Amino acid sequence: MVVRLEFSRRYSMAHRLLADPSSKCLTPHGHDEVVTARLKPTRPLDLGGSNMAASFERAKGRWHRWIDNQVDHAFQLNAADPLAAYFREHEPERLTRLMLFEGDPTTEALAVAFLLKLTAFLEADGGVFAAERVAIQETPTNRVVLSADDWAAHGGGWAPGAWARRADPSLNDLLSPTAWEDQ
Repeated sequence: MVVRLEFSRRYSMAHRLLADPSSKCLTPHGHDEVVTARLKPTRPLDLGGSNMAASFERAKGRWHRWIDNQVDHAFQLNAADPLAAYFREHEPERLTRLMLFEGDPTTEALAVAFLLKLTAFLEADGGVFAAERVAIQETPTNRVVLSADDWAAHGGGWAPGAWARRADPSLNDLLSPTAWEDQ
């Protein structure tokens, strides 16, 4: 018997998309989004004992802290966006609030970033759980769902940046991993 854990977190974000110059998404704008993560335990439940693989706090603690402290109110940008260069040059103190992507920061790309980061967190926390899927509700009518199986079948090679595969609070690769330790 496998019982999945599923939990959601709301956050606010801003982004802009460069690939389609005629799109209204070229103008920086924001969304209030909800990410839902589904985990499956990697070991059997302790039935008759704790009746769980691990506590919800252990399963979601690091993930929720990252969403609350880093992702919430972050500005998602294509790494090639001139705004990223502006922040590097004129407002370097804001670099911890930039989530940078190789390519446009679409909700689909964000789902990949979330799946990779969640997997890194779960592995760093002992691998008691594995990420099964993430879903992002971008608007009341738009939702993106990415399963770990679908990502693996795709080859899993692309990442928005190395930051997405690390179990640290990073959102970009502009700063050294140690710079994120105080975040």
